[in-house]
Amino acid sequence: MTARDGDGWIDCVCGNKHWGLHGAAGLLLVRENQVLLQHRAPWVHSGDTWGIPGGARDSHESAEEAAIREAVEEIGIDPLLLSPIHHYLDDHSAWSYTTIIASADANLVAHELNEESAQVAWVERESVASMNLHPSFASSWPSLLALLTELGI
Repeated sequence: MTARDGDGWIDCVCGNKHWGLHGAAGLLLVRENQVLLQHRAPWVHSGDTWGIPGGARDSHESAEEAAIREAVEEIGIDPLLLSPIHHYLDDHSAWSYTTIIASADANLVAHELNEESAQVAWVERESVASMNLHPSFASSWPSLLALLTELGI
């Protein structure tokens, strides 16, 4: 197994601290008109909010590899039941977050696998903006929603 070397905080040029010494990545799973969201545990950074599974990227990982690894660790999905389609990059120069958009097979099941997840749920796209979203996901959601529409998924 390759060493995990991505955990740590970055002081970003945007004025915020971000998790991931080599950036971070997350997985936006899409099935019909729904997306899979993770309710973050209260004790994690920006806890008690909804977002997508994700986390720090290790130096040897692609964004896709990191996003899928994090989703497997956090919500126990079978990566063979998803198909990556596109990515969305939130680039802050010295740090970035890549959202991997993937279609989910009808048989894909997700559940709270570790203490970082309080709940996971399939949510209708039009309901996402009304939820208590992780601040970074909230700022990206309008662009992600437009991208889903543009891609026809």
